[in-house]
Amino acid sequence: MTKAKRNKILKEAFSTALYFLSVFAITAFVLKYVGQRSVVDGNSMNNTLYNGESLWVNKFTYRFNDPERFDIVVFPFEYSEDTYFIKRIIGLPGETIRIDEEGNIYINGEILEEDYGMEVIRPENRGRCVEEVVLGEDEYFVMGDNRNDSLDSRFPAVGNLKKEDFVGKAVFRLFPLSHMGGIYS
Repeated sequence: MTKAKRNKILKEAFSTALYFLSVFAITAFVLKYVGQRSVVDGNSMNNTLYNGESLWVNKFTYRFNDPERFDIVVFPFEYSEDTYFIKRIIGLPGETIRIDEEGNIYINGEILEEDYGMEVIRPENRGRCVEEVVLGEDEYFVMGDNRNDSLDSRFPAVGNLKKEDFVGKAVFRLFPLSHMGGIYS
């Protein structure tokens, strides 16, 4: 093999390695800071999201914007490593949340006008919202859309969340795929 041919092979190998390293670095950056694909695992977001659906989670948006009421957010479950929940924001910082016996959600004493809930909240599923729950300066209250089958802010295991707790906002549904990187609803 001639020296010129060997140099050409080495240049091509270096160029290919550099290409794959660049693709890997860009992919790692996107997955760490911009967004990720996640799969819904569970039924607590029915009738909006279903078990097995694939979502794109925007990890970037809350770096510049505050979460808004009705955003669908992903956050880690404190009591189980590598478990993430997906819920809808119902209460915003400084608000007071309460659920009455008929299942009506009150924000600052007024009934919340929304139609995301799959069903009326049963009295036994009001959790800590039997009493008024006051959100702190940087606290959010989240609920699943399947209100009678959701572990969410009504219960101490989840409780109030801070903006820093959110991994990101679910922005669109991709398509159903096999379970890879599941988020529990």
